[in-house]
Amino acid sequence: MPAIQASGLSKAYRTYKKQPGLAGAVKGLFHREYEELFAARDVSFALEEGEFVGFLGPNGAGKTTVLKMLAGLLHPSSGSATVLGFTPWLRQDALKRQFALLLGQKNALWWDLPARESLELNRAIYGIESVKFQRTVDELTELLDVKDKLNIMVRELSLGERMKMELIAALLHQPRILFLDEPTIGLDVVSQKKVREFLRYYNRDQKITTILTSHYMQDIEELCSRVLIIDHGKLFFDGPLDAIVDRFASYKILTLTFSDGANPDLSSYGTVIDQIAGTVRLRVPKDKVTLVCRELLAQLTISDFGVGEVPIEDVIGEVFAEQQKL
Repeated sequence: MPAIQASGLSKAYRTYKKQPGLAGAVKGLFHREYEELFAARDVSFALEEGEFVGFLGPNGAGKTTVLKMLAGLLHPSSGSATVLGFTPWLRQDALKRQFALLLGQKNALWWDLPARESLELNRAIYGIESVKFQRTVDELTELLDVKDKLNIMVRELSLGERMKMELIAALLHQPRILFLDEPTIGLDVVSQKKVREFLRYYNRDQKITTILTSHYMQDIEELCSRVLIIDHGKLFFDGPLDAIVDRFASYKILTLTFSDGANPDLSSYGTVIDQIAGTVRLRVPKDKVTLVCRELLAQLTISDFGVGEVPIEDVIGEVFAEQQKL
């Protein structure tokens, strides 16, 4: 049985449809019209034990709604799901002790207590033995480089330090399933890198099944080989990250450096992205890369050149743009 399985999950909200103007407001007092808005519609996928999957979509696409249903915080309007063989919205204790949900924009730690005391509270809630608790805290604080921050008030921690402590709190009971919703949001580059390194190591070491939502494409590139893409509540892609690039990236990026420092007009060969101090970046259709390189090398004095893939965030942007047209 897969660690996580969703079959036709849907979540709809009934909302009041207000008529315009004063007459519409008066009419609404006696007769109201409602409409159904779907935050998620017929979402189906399965994850095996130890998989690390990226969950992508624009704001309001339905990512957090799906995670909350899988975590048992929301009851679906229709469809079914199992997490480790349990129906999540039944909220059985046996499941609660085997998963963790970390929301990057929500605090789980007590603001006015030292981080250590918040962790102690979690220890008591989950009934973790003191020796096991101390061993786990020592290991995780060492890995995340925050051992010297345990006795500092949570409100006095930096954003990066606080997120690391939130991660430790989420993993304290050693869950088998981890839902991560924007865990690196707002963090500086160094903190993002440290969190990514930790998540990669922990997933590999503990074989923990992980779903990650993030707007930082570097998170997805470095951690997830498989991605789910959702928009307007509908899942429309489930597969390897490389397959998105192959399917939607119809061009490559040429970087050309000229030995004489010149910036020639290359617009006839492709789309010029930028040109600075003798270096030009050119967007060229995939099927014309070889021809363009041959012509440029023959005609111009080039000291260095490179052929690169389109940044993954640009590819994802094209995916969403294409989906909007459907």
